[in-house]
Amino acid sequence: MSTDANGAPARRPHAAALPVLDDGGIRLGPWLAETADADTDALARLHADPAGMRYWSTEPWTPGDRDRAEAYLDAIDEGAKAGDLLQFAARLPGSPALVGWVTLYRIDRTHRRAEIGYLIDTALGGRGLGRRMVRLALDHAFDALALHKIEADVDPRNLASCRMLEALGFQREGLLRQRWRTGGELQDSAIYGLIADERRG
Repeated sequence: MSTDANGAPARRPHAAALPVLDDGGIRLGPWLAETADADTDALARLHADPAGMRYWSTEPWTPGDRDRAEAYLDAIDEGAKAGDLLQFAARLPGSPALVGWVTLYRIDRTHRRAEIGYLIDTALGGRGLGRRMVRLALDHAFDALALHKIEADVDPRNLASCRMLEALGFQREGLLRQRWRTGGELQDSAIYGLIADERRG
């Protein structure tokens, strides 16, 4: 096991400021050096899943594309160094396996706002894990980071994601038509926003 100077599991460079957030059903935390190989494989698999990527603004990755997964993690490190991105790895309690992730990005300290993105393994669908991990990230954003507003960009056809956000208190604030072109298909963006004192459990 790779450890840091204090004997704790070594983290990727961007993860130094990330706490572990655990509600008993899902655990969010830093990307660890000790699980780097497995995480890279899992990340490549999740992003290559056509069902999981159906409503994304980018096409599914080529299966097994570890180089792209590594580049993705390097980009996370760069965003964290710039101070405008935090990404949590999601795991089930008691398991080292990566099952998804949630990101706070475009963090604006002046205006106290950020955007949120998330991905969960489709094999775990229907268990409410996506909602759990988004709620944990929102609690961190509003409480620890003292942000005032979180926004999300969702394909309006992704009804499960829209309903989850609405259950957490997000309000649909607008529609940007034909904003993305993915795989030859034009996609709209439903823009959601959540103010700190409007959140719901």
